[in-house]
Amino acid sequence: MQKPASLPHNNLPPLSGFLGYLQNWLDRNVYDLARQMRLSYVPPMMVYLAAGISGLTGIVGAFFVKDYLGLSAEFLATLGFWAVMPWTMKMPIGHLVDLLWRHKAKLIYLGALLIAASLLIMLNILASPRKMSGFLSVETWFVIATLLAPMGYVIQGTVADAMTVEAVPRVDERGNAIAEQQIKLAHTTMQTLGRVAIIGGTLIVALANVYWFRGVATMDAAAQTAIYVQIYQWALLIPVISVFGVFFAAHLRSNEEWRLAAKGYEFEDIKRELDRPDTELPAINWWILGGGLSFALFAAIMGLANIPFNEELIFAGSLAIVIFLLGRLTTELSASAKRQLFGTALVIFAFRAVPTTGAGSTWWMIDELGFDQQFLSKLTLISSVLTLFCMFPLITAS
Repeated sequence: MQKPASLPHNNLPPLSGFLGYLQNWLDRNVYDLARQMRLSYVPPMMVYLAAGISGLTGIVGAFFVKDYLGLSAEFLATLGFWAVMPWTMKMPIGHLVDLLWRHKAKLIYLGALLIAASLLIMLNILASPRKMSGFLSVETWFVIATLLAPMGYVIQGTVADAMTVEAVPRVDERGNAIAEQQIKLAHTTMQTLGRVAIIGGTLIVALANVYWFRGVATMDAAAQTAIYVQIYQWALLIPVISVFGVFFAAHLRSNEEWRLAAKGYEFEDIKRELDRPDTELPAINWWILGGGLSFALFAAIMGLANIPFNEELIFAGSLAIVIFLLGRLTTELSASAKRQLFGTALVIFAFRAVPTTGAGSTWWMIDELGFDQQFLSKLTLISSVLTLFCMFPLITAS
């Protein structure tokens, strides 16, 4: 008897034509990604998921600022400058994370605490504005909350990036070393799953907002505020998700230690197998730390100074500091590696240097086009779905 043709990994019968091509593409890029999923990938993915869900309060924040605070678009643009400042410190923060690697769980807790503080402030100025204004003005509380959140997300995001290295195992279940090429492929898979977790978080947020804001056009101000409060209450799960990632990582670590101990491994051998090798732990690089601190001080001092061409000076000075640091940090790289690094940095700089429209465009859509909270949620949902589906062809192309 003739053997039947082998089926694809997803156990679906082969198709022909376009459907066959689609089935094959899904198997290679989507199903195969799911097959490569490991439990060790879950902890950093939980932190990435929390970052994706961070947009849960975005629409609420836009309408709250517009309807209740009355802050100008110019003030919000200035506040946005200070909110972005923590992200410009990601390189020195990343170096600190490497230096304090054994305390990475505490860094996640610190980030979660800052995020929770920001969310609690916003929740209370929505639910009890009079009580909060007895200490500081509502506008001041809003500024504090706006500045605390990015600090927490930068810390957690930087630790999550480093956790992806630890999530990829170096030995198999039998204790044998895994080939270097397989480890590199696993790192690529881990980074891809991290991006999927972030975009998946935005998708969940969009679906939740569409549900919560149903019928918002017929609601009065009190009913809308009640929904805002409910959304911020649910948003308190964001830091909980990232902390759960740390707990789950500790649980997986404990299980792996017991497994190796059952195989006869000594304590020192277990640490050597599971901890990052000493060769991966860097020495203190004062150029990174000092340069990052100089960059932050320069931007802060110039941002607070009331002098002509303030913004232009910040741009020129910051660019000069970044170029100087790149030059110092790439002295040991080959010429081809330098060109690749500088080319990548140039593309990222050009992308990030493009000015945004700020809060003014959102207010224009609300006032002139009549977009309400639910319609903006639907736009976000469409954007998240398209981003998720368009990401896989780019992965295939790379």
